[in-house]
Amino acid sequence: MIRHAETLPYLEHGMPKRTIAIVTGTRAEYGLLEPVMAAVGARPGLSLQLIVTGTHLVTDSIRDIRFPIAARVRMQKKVSDTFSPFSRAADVQALSRGISGLGKAFERLEPDVVVVLGDRIEAFAAATAASIGGYRIAHLHGGDRAEGVADEAMRHAISKLSHLHFPATAQSRKRLIRMGENPANVWKFGSPAIDALKGVKPAEDAPALIVMQHPVGASEEDERRWMNATLKATAKYDRLVMSPNHDPGRSGILAAITDYGIQPVDHLPRPRFLELLAGAKAIVGNSSAGLIEAAALRTPAVNIGPRQAGRERPRSVVDTKPQLNAIRLAIRDALSMDTRQLRHPYGNGMTGPRIAEAFASIDLNVVPINKHNLY
Repeated sequence: MIRHAETLPYLEHGMPKRTIAIVTGTRAEYGLLEPVMAAVGARPGLSLQLIVTGTHLVTDSIRDIRFPIAARVRMQKKVSDTFSPFSRAADVQALSRGISGLGKAFERLEPDVVVVLGDRIEAFAAATAASIGGYRIAHLHGGDRAEGVADEAMRHAISKLSHLHFPATAQSRKRLIRMGENPANVWKFGSPAIDALKGVKPAEDAPALIVMQHPVGASEEDERRWMNATLKATAKYDRLVMSPNHDPGRSGILAAITDYGIQPVDHLPRPRFLELLAGAKAIVGNSSAGLIEAAALRTPAVNIGPRQAGRERPRSVVDTKPQLNAIRLAIRDALSMDTRQLRHPYGNGMTGPRIAEAFASIDLNVVPINKHNLY
């Protein structure tokens, strides 16, 4: 049952299909959006328009996309190009290409609602293009706090551009309302990351530890030093080391991995990753998967450094500084943790269908494109 149902007059029957453009830019965010895409595609009153951009178009992650693609918008340049694709300066140029290309895609597709998730430049480009172009925007995972990365400011900027809000937790919903968003247009349905966890069985060949550490926008020297400490702390365990996100600082992390002679795993299909995560003794690094998916699977997490600062976390998360001895102690604490009665704040696994129901039911005529802030 949709919360605030009184604000959602039922319009699905007898109406033309409502087009929902969902924008995806990375493998991680695609995994979260996939349940929403599936629910939108299965809803009789809705038509899915999938727009692919970002690192999907410079990596192999596009091969996992199982929905028809309505538009491809290139933002980042490939590694072979003269301009490095993984720096703040490169992000500025990628953002400008994204706004232009996504604006053209929206003009061609004419969606009723543009859907973005999170805080990255791909979502910011889509929200900017949609706002200026006169399209309604729905934002997932707005109101979260992740103060350790530059993307934090973009998350809240996206929220202010957006018209419909689907925060993952009660605290995030309260933040959005304090930011002046209309409570009638803010629904706490949980994180779609939880939807894919039903029926996940622990992989028998899962490693003891999954190491998943992403850049935080620091210097390459700092990123390399912090990753070196993580690799030293996990060296005695059977471990799987994942490649970092394609963000500024990535090369420093890869240099540390190369120093150890490790061949990182560039990409895992999400079902396989979840099976390994369910079977692992802990996940170590700074991925949001340690705070969200791992918690729902009752896998402890060692969260290193500032990347997830401010984000809600259950007691299965052990926070630590990016220092060798501190990480070793945190791993010890995580491995001795009892997570059988663990609770998390991210919903019950029905987020995708509930968001699709909202898209099919809400009267967009009462959601003006011109924003009206209530503060």
